[in-house]
Amino acid sequence: MATQAVNRSSDSLAIRDTEVTVVKSDAEKPSKNIIPASYNLGLGDEDPTEEELHGPTALRRVSAPIPWSVYTVAFVELCERFSYYGTQVLYSNFVNHSLPLPAPYGPAGSHHNTGAGGSTSQGVSGALGKGPETANGINTFNTFWCYCVPLLGAYVADEYWGRYKTICWSIGFAILGHVILVISAIPPVITNTNACFGVFMLGVIVMGFGTGGFKPNISALVVEQIPAVNLKVRTLPSGERVVVDPTITQSRIYHYFYLFINIGALVGQIGMAYAEKYVGFWLSFLLPTLMFMTTPFVMWWGRHRYRQSPPQGSVTSKAVKAFMYVMRERWSWNPFVFWKRTHDGTLWESVKPSNIEPRFRPKWMTFDDAWVDEVRRGFAACAVFCWYPLYWLAYGQLTNNFTSQASTMTLHGVPNDVVNNLDPFALIIFIPICDALLYPGLRKMGIQFTAIKKITAGFWLAALAMVWAAVIQYYIYKTSPCGTDANNCYTEDGSVNPSPLNVWAQTGCYVLVAFSEIFASITSLEYAYSKAPRNMRSLVQAISLFTNAISAAIAEALNPLAKDPLLIWNYGVFAVLAFVGGCGFIWQFWQLDMEEDALNNLPEGHVEANEKMAQFEAAEIGPVRGTPTLCTTCHISAIFRLRPMIASEMQMPGNGCIGCLCFTPQPNPPAYSNPNQALRVRIKLPRRRSRLWLFQLQPSAQRSKASHLSPAPENAHTAKVSRMSQRKPRGPTFDVTTPPARIPLAAP
Repeated sequence: MATQAVNRSSDSLAIRDTEVTVVKSDAEKPSKNIIPASYNLGLGDEDPTEEELHGPTALRRVSAPIPWSVYTVAFVELCERFSYYGTQVLYSNFVNHSLPLPAPYGPAGSHHNTGAGGSTSQGVSGALGKGPETANGINTFNTFWCYCVPLLGAYVADEYWGRYKTICWSIGFAILGHVILVISAIPPVITNTNACFGVFMLGVIVMGFGTGGFKPNISALVVEQIPAVNLKVRTLPSGERVVVDPTITQSRIYHYFYLFINIGALVGQIGMAYAEKYVGFWLSFLLPTLMFMTTPFVMWWGRHRYRQSPPQGSVTSKAVKAFMYVMRERWSWNPFVFWKRTHDGTLWESVKPSNIEPRFRPKWMTFDDAWVDEVRRGFAACAVFCWYPLYWLAYGQLTNNFTSQASTMTLHGVPNDVVNNLDPFALIIFIPICDALLYPGLRKMGIQFTAIKKITAGFWLAALAMVWAAVIQYYIYKTSPCGTDANNCYTEDGSVNPSPLNVWAQTGCYVLVAFSEIFASITSLEYAYSKAPRNMRSLVQAISLFTNAISAAIAEALNPLAKDPLLIWNYGVFAVLAFVGGCGFIWQFWQLDMEEDALNNLPEGHVEANEKMAQFEAAEIGPVRGTPTLCTTCHISAIFRLRPMIASEMQMPGNGCIGCLCFTPQPNPPAYSNPNQALRVRIKLPRRRSRLWLFQLQPSAQRSKASHLSPAPENAHTAKVSRMSQRKPRGPTFDVTTPPARIPLAAP
């Protein structure tokens, strides 16, 4: 559908890819759906040809500008990640190590009542003293829990509350969890091991519940602030013709979104590690809580400024039913037969409504063909995510075993849980470099570094990081005073007796993991958003995040490897799994990589979530729902019952629409007293029902005089249409062959 905006001095309409947005004048308060004027595609914008997309004459691809609202959403994510990572980094020491001995027996500067390790180089903070295996298990459980809940949060957002409301409630739960963690670390509680452990686990569960509802929706909300348009050719002021690529725009947004994430993680982890070491756990849990308490104010500020998608009802169940429908005759216990039946190129064609006679369509089939294509694309994205647990297994070592490994090395006064901040520090440096230099340079050379290629590179870099960690662990065992029992090596005063190996030898691990995140983790966010149907974006984001939970469950099964003397095998196993995962990934999805542009340029579909409403529409408009006589724009106005102001201004000359609801020209057009009457004649709606629909176009004065007539019986419908077309008009008339003049309309 052509994409353009009608600029007026007062309220105007901007239509973008089946999405209608009311743009207010400067003098009025902005609508929550407002979009910067820079996003209005001009009349000169065109759809690109195949030669302009591929080959030696392909045009350069560029990003659209990024609106200010994106950065405010990213700031909310920064605060949330500050609070999450600022507390998560403490879990390992809090559970692994015991409280320091009371003075004067403990290390200098340590505090028995707060868990602070003190200022000595090898003073390590602690509280519960349950060992590295339990600490690793709790970290793994926390990861599993935080990435299971997103499925619930996404379902609630997509079907009931919407993303904005779900985010606000999730923030409330997360703040409550933070407060409980602070209580677990105050001196009267932390010195009682059993009470401390119970309160601590309660805080972890409650905070994880809030985090799980927050993550999938904030990731979708940040990119929702830009319009969803297809590839367009635009002429720059310099005269250069370029392709405005929405995937590049989304990629840039997610790169800077991830940059904000890691700024919050870096500051939170470093600051809280030092607060833990010198003051105690109560302060290191309190500061993230205070930081997170700023987010409700930002969300309140954006309540009318953020572009939001309303909840769509039970579209998830329809997607599942559509999948089961296409698979009903393709199941087979024979793997070869099953693969052949599902890869014959007609899998999703069988569920498209245009291929099924209306009398044979199930009642739940209230969507169009374009939505089926979007669902197919979303299922393909979910298939891509199936390989991600093997990647997250390697990445999970960052916050678990890497921290324990650092505690067995010579720290030179640096807290062991500060060293893993090399990862966000490297990301802060390399994300802008990739965005400004690496990716544009590859595009100029004609190399399309697509999502599938990026993800494969991320898998292989994670495997290299695990190999590096295995080599370091080998030398720790070789040089530790306690040999292969390095995690239980202490001096007489209770401080760690480390290996002489310098802790900064871990730098290579963190840098390699950082690059793997840029290629694999960031790409998973943009891939989940760009490939999901609009009304299922939070759910597909949640499925992407859920792979972390699957990874955590696998890691829990492999947890016996996370102890001396098996840590070399631990890193080696994860290296092999990540490498094999990358090889299998590129082998399976190489063909999908070839279809990248086609998948990104699919038209947006429509689904009616309410089956009763869909049946009502089918009865009123007919099985074809007006498509033979209405253009796409006006068809959507009928389906969504747009307000009078919107429907009266819906003029799309480039789309074959010649006036209000694109009435077909007639040799001797009848005159009607109002467009509502013309609409009834054109699509044969009973009079009572047409008055109830929100695209009534007559002024309020005429509406107040309207009489309430009973709907005509079906056997008299044709006669009634004839009588209405011959009725003498009263008041202003509307010629259906020309666009209606602008009339003063009542406020919606």
